[in-house]
Amino acid sequence: MKKVAVIGAGLAGSEAAYKIAQEGFNVDLYEMRPVKTTPAHRTDRFAELVCSNSLGGREITTGAGLLKEEMKKLGSIVLEAAQEYSVPAGGALAVDREKFSTKITETLENHPNIKVIRKEITDIPDNYDFIIIATGPLTSEEFSKKLQELTGAEHLYFYDAIAPTVDAETVDFSRGFWGDRYGKGEGDYFNCVLTEEEYERFYEELIKGEQVPLKDFERAVFFEGCLPVEEMARRGKQTLLFGPMKPVGLTDPKTGKQPFAVVQLRKENREGTLLSMVGFQTKLKYPEQKRIFRLIPALENATFVRLGSIHRNTFIQSQKVLKPTLQMKKYPNILFAGQITGVEGYAASAATGILAGINVVRMLKGKEPLVPPETTMLGGLVRYITEPKEELQPMNPNFALLPDLDRKVKDKRKRKLLKAERALKDMERFAEEWRN
Repeated sequence: MKKVAVIGAGLAGSEAAYKIAQEGFNVDLYEMRPVKTTPAHRTDRFAELVCSNSLGGREITTGAGLLKEEMKKLGSIVLEAAQEYSVPAGGALAVDREKFSTKITETLENHPNIKVIRKEITDIPDNYDFIIIATGPLTSEEFSKKLQELTGAEHLYFYDAIAPTVDAETVDFSRGFWGDRYGKGEGDYFNCVLTEEEYERFYEELIKGEQVPLKDFERAVFFEGCLPVEEMARRGKQTLLFGPMKPVGLTDPKTGKQPFAVVQLRKENREGTLLSMVGFQTKLKYPEQKRIFRLIPALENATFVRLGSIHRNTFIQSQKVLKPTLQMKKYPNILFAGQITGVEGYAASAATGILAGINVVRMLKGKEPLVPPETTMLGGLVRYITEPKEELQPMNPNFALLPDLDRKVKDKRKRKLLKAERALKDMERFAEEWRN
């Protein structure tokens, strides 16, 4: 009989173990708490929500809402518990976090096909046919060392230095130009132009912006390679002009001159529907980021699909390590799931756990693992974290990950609705396919 291990009983690990067990296979589920705790967890229960108690919006016209509907079609223990213990939260799905995690813990501990093992894993087990690693953003130091050996030291990151990402549709492209410094490249960057007056206003608000307080385990984050943009600004008014807002080597085709300052936007996906603000990692509070970054003329009406942050978060460079099936390229019997793959948010973490579980089940049955359609939110996320790119920054579910419709639709909400309907139809077909 083939042996399966799931390492980590967070949202992703819980989903993976449950999926495998529900299909009649035995699985060993490892969880280090309470033997070893983390700086963020407060209990020893599975699927503990350590930050917000909200799993995001319910509407299918939101990224998290659509992803949750897809998860329902695949059979999700997380959503089942969330529905049972939901609390009023307007358009969001929020839960009583203690009852939610207790329900999942009891379900898994009492499942006849799941053996729960409370111990810290410090090495990659060699006595299992399949292993799913779902240890999350606070993976223990000892196991992180082993993951470095497994993936290659350069493919494991310990801190997020995330710059905001905007929906390209909401950028005012008349307020800048495409181009690379000194004419090198093929115009891969959009340069948001600022005059001296606009820069002054932006700078003054940036240095006054309210920041998120650091947690104790994040104190080591600030090294020169990922200084928050506001920290750079506090070193002097000219600092940004020699850093991320440097105009050197750029000529505005409208004026034939070098701009006073620029903010460069770089494509985050191959379609160019997502654009990240180069060098703008930040500890500003989310409302402050929106307020201050919209002082950049081209971003005056921008929609931010991901806001910036710098925080403790262990994650692999999935685009170099994983296949779209979530299997390792080098060791196909080892899969990764959850935030350690570079997805962000509760729903995304849980959804990748379902996919990893599905693919282990298929391999246990002697079948080929599957990749969800890229027209689905889950498929879009998986494609994003595994498609070629120099560096992966974690991503949350959003509609810019989905391919365009076959026809042009001007109304933004209608366009999202049509994409959501397409996604759910394609996910229904995928749900039928994985069992066959």
